[in-house]
Amino acid sequence: MFFEKIDRNILSILYTFYFFVKNIAIMKTLIVEKKRKNIDIPIHTFRSLSIRAASEGQSLKSFIENLLVMEANAMSDEELYHLLVKNKPQGNEYLNETEQNDFENWLGI
Repeated sequence: MFFEKIDRNILSILYTFYFFVKNIAIMKTLIVEKKRKNIDIPIHTFRSLSIRAASEGQSLKSFIENLLVMEANAMSDEELYHLLVKNKPQGNEYLNETEQNDFENWLGI
């Protein structure tokens, strides 16, 4: 009886260790990569954000990070595409007639 309890405890510990080792690779993929960036903001903006962060019980750093994440998530793919096309119009040129014909022939139209 005594050895059965010890065996169960050892098996439990071994299973926990096995589970941890097996899933550590999965846990590594869940880690979000971050990019560090220093920003300069006006003092009145700093004070306003500090007050808002304190009122929500957060540090200023985490408050600003959360604001930026929410803003980035609020943008749709269409908005991002529109901004890219507007600011970096590469590939936004029309084909001339020869290029158009070559492309249609390639498609078999």
